[in-house]
Amino acid sequence: GLEFDDVRPYQYGDDIRTIDWNVSAKGHGTFVKTFREEKEQTVFFILDVSASQEIGAKGRTKVDIGTEICGVLSLSAVKESSHVGLICYSDQRELYIKPTKGVSQAYQIIHGLVHLKPQSLKTNLNKAMAFVLNAIKRRSVIILISDFIDDQEYFDNLKALARRHDLVMIHVSDKRETKLPKLGIVPVVDKETKKTLWVNTSFSDFRQKISKRLQDRKSTLERFSRKHQINFISLDTDEDFVPKLLRLFKVRNRSVKTT
Repeated sequence: GLEFDDVRPYQYGDDIRTIDWNVSAKGHGTFVKTFREEKEQTVFFILDVSASQEIGAKGRTKVDIGTEICGVLSLSAVKESSHVGLICYSDQRELYIKPTKGVSQAYQIIHGLVHLKPQSLKTNLNKAMAFVLNAIKRRSVIILISDFIDDQEYFDNLKALARRHDLVMIHVSDKRETKLPKLGIVPVVDKETKKTLWVNTSFSDFRQKISKRLQDRKSTLERFSRKHQINFISLDTDEDFVPKLLRLFKVRNRSVKTT
């Protein structure tokens, strides 16, 4: 684990992602952040378990992928002697496991995820992040896993979360949400409200609008992450997430190396 230590003048070969733009903007040169090793870090998984996460093939829904990622990374984190905790959220707190060390903690997290039956169908990411900001006082690695589908504005709390913690965002989507087949007029059930809408999937304009909406959301999240120095990856339920996770953490390791 590494935590922020100080800033120093930029040197040729430094990763530009370590530049501290706030300090550099004062006009005295370009400065990069330096880090020091922290022997005991805390890793918190924040998993969206609202009903929209249940979209996908059997055993490969968005929430299944989120559960697998939490399980894999929990086992990895406890092997590095990290404290690991979990918060599952819909529009209310569904599960909270306080952080601690040890392999038994990872198995407790996996057990809790596998047997969780959320009480609410709805999503409120803003409320979830507000809870995290109040509950987690010590700077931690926050791994937020969601489809980020929410009608309410949540970027202010997301920015606050990135300022206070080391934030990693994992966006999970499913092709059923964007690549609708031409089936004519079909009923579509909203997972969270349980309302049924009849839509004409034969219209190419309709399919394009659905696809564009997801792409716009993904692009917005990517831009926001770059601006606020957040690690971000986007996954589909039918792909192997391990290579992308490996690349993500290799990038994280390179970005905190100092000369």
